[in-house]
Amino acid sequence: MSKVLIINASPRTDRSISRRLSKHFVESWINKQPTAQIIYRELGKGDIPHVTEAWIAGAFKPAHLRSEEDLEALKISDTLIKELKEADVIVVATPMYNWSVPSSLKAYIDQVIRVNETIQITGIPADPYRGLLQNKSVYLLISRGNSGYSKGEFNAHLNFQSDYLKTVFHIMGIDDVQELLFEGIEFDRDTVETRLEAIRKTLDHLITPVR
Repeated sequence: MSKVLIINASPRTDRSISRRLSKHFVESWINKQPTAQIIYRELGKGDIPHVTEAWIAGAFKPAHLRSEEDLEALKISDTLIKELKEADVIVVATPMYNWSVPSSLKAYIDQVIRVNETIQITGIPADPYRGLLQNKSVYLLISRGNSGYSKGEFNAHLNFQSDYLKTVFHIMGIDDVQELLFEGIEFDRDTVETRLEAIRKTLDHLITPVR
């Protein structure tokens, strides 16, 4: 039985394209593997706290030396990291905000990138990190209001979203990353449903459940 972690970053609900994609992902996955366990982590409508001084003090302290205050500061981080470690498949559904990711997703990333939990410091300047998350797959379900952000296109220099997310997961040890993209929502609303259906079909072919 596979365990799939769905991370929704959009603050929108019914009007969210990325949520519609993650919803279809779940439907398609369960259709192929009915016994799959689906776990949801809500960011867009949730409350992921930013890293604090107390968090930093606790995170960089050896586990056996952590105080009750340290443990409390890391409590949410521990929960989020446990979800990542237990998942076979991680789905990040997110819009582009100001050429990058929503602040809630950035706060989440700051909570889960932790020394000796998801990464290790190697001490090698040219290769400073070793990821600790192994044997996992990531699907990035990305929506953007405008288009032309892919490599070689006219807005590529403004894309601080795709490569950033891929780099984050690479640093944590995951290189099996698939990206599905829905662009130009604000400028071509008449074809939204047609384009969504095409992406759903692509997603159906792309999904390979873990056995």
